[in-house]
Amino acid sequence: MSNYLIQPIDLSGLRTISLKDRGGKVRMDDFANPYMKGSGVMGILQSLPRILAADSFRLLVESIVLARKAGKPIIWGLGGHVIKCGLSPVLTDLMRRGFATAFALNGSAAIHDFEIALAGQTSEDVEAVLPDGSFGSAEETGREMNLAMQQGAELGLGAGEALGRRLGEIGDPRFAPESLLLRAYRLSIPVTVHIAMGTDTPHMHPAANGAAIGAVGHHDFRLFCAIVAEMNQGGVYINMGSAVVLPEVFLKAVTAVRNLGNPLTEFTTANLDFIQHYRPKMNVVERPHARSGGHGISITGHHEIILPLLAAALIECE
Repeated sequence: MSNYLIQPIDLSGLRTISLKDRGGKVRMDDFANPYMKGSGVMGILQSLPRILAADSFRLLVESIVLARKAGKPIIWGLGGHVIKCGLSPVLTDLMRRGFATAFALNGSAAIHDFEIALAGQTSEDVEAVLPDGSFGSAEETGREMNLAMQQGAELGLGAGEALGRRLGEIGDPRFAPESLLLRAYRLSIPVTVHIAMGTDTPHMHPAANGAAIGAVGHHDFRLFCAIVAEMNQGGVYINMGSAVVLPEVFLKAVTAVRNLGNPLTEFTTANLDFIQHYRPKMNVVERPHARSGGHGISITGHHEIILPLLAAALIECE
């Protein structure tokens, strides 16, 4: 005999319904298919279930393919980790094929790309050099990036174009061909660099000029807005590896474009990262589509795996 004053409810009168009448959101038609040996990348794509991220992956591939066919912008927003993972050759190949028509970089991505073009290496051991204050003190990086931005301000260029231009002059021929900044510059593909003062090591260098950095940075924000304006009815924006800066920049560009009277509807956005942070989720995937249609896609995974797979699927669709 229980000591509790309340007794379990009697479920004998509960109403039930038929499983067939109830239906379900997941159906066997959506299940995965076993991979067939030798069927290649398209075989992998077709073997995925038509559920959740797998279906989102297909949608992203389709959206990029349709954007290229329609001549709409395909903008890749890149954080530093994407470049550090050695993915520049994949991105430059997508650029050559027309699957990337513009790039937006945060300061970190620009630094890593610039250093690779100069020395074939990047990404210092922060823990080892922070105690003695030598973190971020690479002379060539600070001197040449700041000189490039100073020249860019004088010539009326943005940061991305100025950095690509400078690498064309000083890049090591053994490494510079893999630079996204340089390859895009030579192909006249717009690269914008979105700089938050104090977040990047060149801002500590004695050659840093705040006025020049501000001038080329603001130029690139306005250029980015012009590119985003062309996304109406079919463009694609992909955010990879930037948790704060680029999602904020993208949202500001969206509102600036609309404030100026430009229609911006029915486009696709995607956030590809190994952690789904708040700002990309809100500012890239959700908010830009409020009352404007289109698709917002989130795919979670490592850049060094997701991007080559995505690139392979796009190439198979050519």
